[in-house]
Amino acid sequence: MNIIICGAGRVGFTIAKLLSEQNHSITIIDQSSDDIQKINDTLDVKGIVGKATYPSILEKADAEDADMIIAVTRNDEINMLICQIAYTVFKIPKKIARIRSQDYLNPKFSKVYDKDNLPIDVIISPEIEIAKSIQRKLEAPGALDNVPFANNKIRLLEIQINKNCPILNIKLNELTKKFPDLDANILGVIRKEKFVILKKNDVIKENDKAYVIINSLQLQTTLSAFGHEEKVSNNILIIGGGNIGFNLAKNIEESFESARIKIIEKDKSRAEFIAKELNNSIIINGNGLDEEVLNESNLEDVETVLALTNDDEDNLMVSVLIEKFAKDKRTMALINKPNYSLLQSSLKIDDLIDPRMNTVSSILKHVHKGTIETAYSILNGEYEVIEAEIIETSELINKELKKSNLPDEIRIGAILRDKDIIIPRSNFIFQKKDIVVFLAKRDQLQTVEHM
Repeated sequence: MNIIICGAGRVGFTIAKLLSEQNHSITIIDQSSDDIQKINDTLDVKGIVGKATYPSILEKADAEDADMIIAVTRNDEINMLICQIAYTVFKIPKKIARIRSQDYLNPKFSKVYDKDNLPIDVIISPEIEIAKSIQRKLEAPGALDNVPFANNKIRLLEIQINKNCPILNIKLNELTKKFPDLDANILGVIRKEKFVILKKNDVIKENDKAYVIINSLQLQTTLSAFGHEEKVSNNILIIGGGNIGFNLAKNIEESFESARIKIIEKDKSRAEFIAKELNNSIIINGNGLDEEVLNESNLEDVETVLALTNDDEDNLMVSVLIEKFAKDKRTMALINKPNYSLLQSSLKIDDLIDPRMNTVSSILKHVHKGTIETAYSILNGEYEVIEAEIIETSELINKELKKSNLPDEIRIGAILRDKDIIIPRSNFIFQKKDIVVFLAKRDQLQTVEHM
């Protein structure tokens, strides 16, 4: 595909890198000559310095032949205008815009985004996506990530393997005997910073990060099988009442009746706004780095603390203070600067949340061809977990899995057939309308799309 990316920040750079490695033809536009120089020096893409709202710049980027435009500049209005010009002047078929402002995302104004008004096909809201991601992590304590597929009937869990894990050093083909009723499939592990697809005689090792496809109904059972008995948190403290903290609290109020949420927000007018919008959450106007304010939140009763301010350093410091004042609390911190991830273990923070990869994954799933619906990136997109429907033209129909000639670096995780979740064995036969969730290496994605 010919794809134009507008905005060469962290998200634009990452998307350009991943899509060019998937053999798409990529042009990236940004006003910063330094950012474009960096891209020209490091990526196999075409970089153009200029304003992406100028038709002449889009023309220079061969917009007339583009299949898709992705607008991820730092400005909502510019992203909207880019999509408008891309449609009106160049008739680019698919237009994706990153939009942050909550007012633009209000459902009652959704009619704005149609061909007669603002022709944006896909709107990506990082703050809403991150809030959903954090909520899924709260639903699966013990898992580093928890991603829904197939209308939430299948899930992908990322699980840290600790020394007390019951399946440690057991061969994969023996796990079925040990857990005969468990609908789970280990796709592979991150081991020493590399992704390893495990064979049936391989074993899980301590410090692995395992990627496991499961039947959603067996979430807690699966975590227990991996040695994680953590309980779902009912008492949650959120530091920072911005769009992420606010959306998260709103989602939790709607889905967890037993949850008790407190939010510390230092801006008085913002604190008053979210207090009016939320029903059951307690809002404290103050600085989350202030010991007195933390004590006011009854920290001893809190089970999970989420540092979600717009300042990376504040989020790290809050997590350190929580460790100092109140032991055994689960801490999660929002971090935009990638280098800070190196501090996670030394600062004893349970989870660092990277908004960049949330946004990138949200965009990637709209790039794939065919019936591919959902994509989750592993190791900065080196591998993806994908959901796709088998249609009548697929070469897989009526084939056994062992005879399907799938490349070694494609691993079938689970199938949704009607209402049944199937963990496939070698004699499994694919059928039309099967929803398949599988792992694929980046350079195999075109093979996957064709199949």
